[in-house]
Amino acid sequence: MDLRSRLGDHLLKQDLFPTAGRAVLAVSGGSDSVALLDLLAGLASELELELVVGHVDHGIASESGDVAKVVAAAAARYGLPFHLAVLQLGRGTSETTARKERYRELRAIQREVGAAYLVTAHHADDQVETVLHRLLKGTGVAGLAGIPARGPRGLVRPLLPFSRAELGAWLRDAGLEDTAHEDPANRDLRHDRSWIRQELLPLLRSRFGPEVERRLTNVGRFARQDRKAWSSALRELGELEYRRGLRGVEVAREPLRRYDNSLTDAMLRALAREVGCLLGPQRAQRLRRFVQSSSSGRVLQLGGGWEAELSFDRLTLVRAQADEDADVIECGVLPEGRATWGAWVFSWRMEPAGCPSRVAYETWVTPGASRVRGAAPGDRIAPLGGVGRRKVRRLLMESRVPFRQRTKHPVLVRDAEVLWIPGVCRSSVAVPRAGDPALKIEARSDSPRREGGS
Repeated sequence: MDLRSRLGDHLLKQDLFPTAGRAVLAVSGGSDSVALLDLLAGLASELELELVVGHVDHGIASESGDVAKVVAAAAARYGLPFHLAVLQLGRGTSETTARKERYRELRAIQREVGAAYLVTAHHADDQVETVLHRLLKGTGVAGLAGIPARGPRGLVRPLLPFSRAELGAWLRDAGLEDTAHEDPANRDLRHDRSWIRQELLPLLRSRFGPEVERRLTNVGRFARQDRKAWSSALRELGELEYRRGLRGVEVAREPLRRYDNSLTDAMLRALAREVGCLLGPQRAQRLRRFVQSSSSGRVLQLGGGWEAELSFDRLTLVRAQADEDADVIECGVLPEGRATWGAWVFSWRMEPAGCPSRVAYETWVTPGASRVRGAAPGDRIAPLGGVGRRKVRRLLMESRVPFRQRTKHPVLVRDAEVLWIPGVCRSSVAVPRAGDPALKIEARSDSPRREGGS
């Protein structure tokens, strides 16, 4: 089987793209990402993916503008949309800063195009280098698991089973080798990963033989098995009442207060890993003390854009959402569409109306344009099947939406009337008769799912 066939089998076996949708390919212009572009372009139809090419010009190297043009030409060669983000980071920017800014821009492209997936070209050699780098940094066992195939908010790394050599051979056989541009930073020994790749790994091979990479891969595999066991424990311990979304996770607080401290720390680290938040021993201890002694409504910053909140009897870990991520979107101007609002994805289409539920993540409304915005002070809603009008903030509290998330919870409005609070309450306004032409609207939340949701 050729590499594309093997990749297709891997993607289907691991179900890395569980639903059809749009996918942003992060193409740096290097050989790995160019191979990713060529391989997935040939599989997109089978996977039911609509591909978009995203590129970030960091503004570090003098030739970065030329690389952006090459990537744009590659996207055009496959007939794919191209989105460019331009930064001015300057020379001397650290690997960590460049990576952080790159992902920030790629996520912005993902939101802009309404993509379900963000796809990167990490491969087997990256996995080996990551395990070794983390070992030298003194990581715990979970850190040795390396790079996961899936990350939060639709992040997918489909090439992890395949080596740099295999990807390079694919490009040569396809006659695409000259279309790739290798970043000079990849040869700069000031960067840890470059030093590991060019200096340390060759030294280890000369001492321990060519099997050293396979052994490091095994270390990662064993660590992933251990991490998987802790993830299973979160779900198997029914008293934890584990729930998760794409960007957040929550559990019952009381069991964590009863467990032995070392067990609680391990469970909290496992909980954070579920959404890509890495807790070291010290932060895990801080979080454990927070869980044991803080009152409802309190928030603990965990770093990296993550925060923990105690809400009633629940502990929630969620990525802090910037206000600019959630402005206002139009819904229903066109008969079919999809849009992202903060941590939520809204989709709609015309179809015969069903019977709306008062508490659900989908509803039907009479045809016409509506807006999605954040819940605001003074908002009221006339609940479906109820009497009078109720404060939206009060309903959010009764639904146990954490205090700091209430202003980030969307409401669907038409003119000045609140029609729907997804997962909380449907109003009695703009409800179509069953079978009449109507706009079906679905809301998918990146926050932890709550009782009564879908």
